[in-house]
Amino acid sequence: QVQLVESGGGLVQPGGSLILSCAASGTSFSIYALGWYRQVPGKERELVGTITSGGSTKYVTSVKGRFTISRDNAKNTMYLQMNSLKPEDTAVYYCNAQFRALVYWGQGTQVTVSS
Repeated sequence: QVQLVESGGGLVQPGGSLILSCAASGTSFSIYALGWYRQVPGKERELVGTITSGGSTKYVTSVKGRFTISRDNAKNTMYLQMNSLKPEDTAVYYCNAQFRALVYWGQGTQVTVSS
């Protein structure tokens, strides 16, 4: 069993930066593939990017070059560094952990990009 807790969301101006954290409880954090997703009201949850247990990352086109995912297995934590934020990045951001058939979600943290 893994519990995920996101933090770091808030209000930021366009062009600003924010770092989200996803802290995991439980054991064997390092074996999980992790991901960040986001959702706005009325729309489906969409993938932002992923990081494998080995540290390889992938991103959707809309955030490439602006967002960076990293993980610290010693701290059981994943991060999402978000730079050059745009109003369209406004959403609730969720972290996700997957290992074979096991899938876990955090409760989400709100990110609002507005002047």
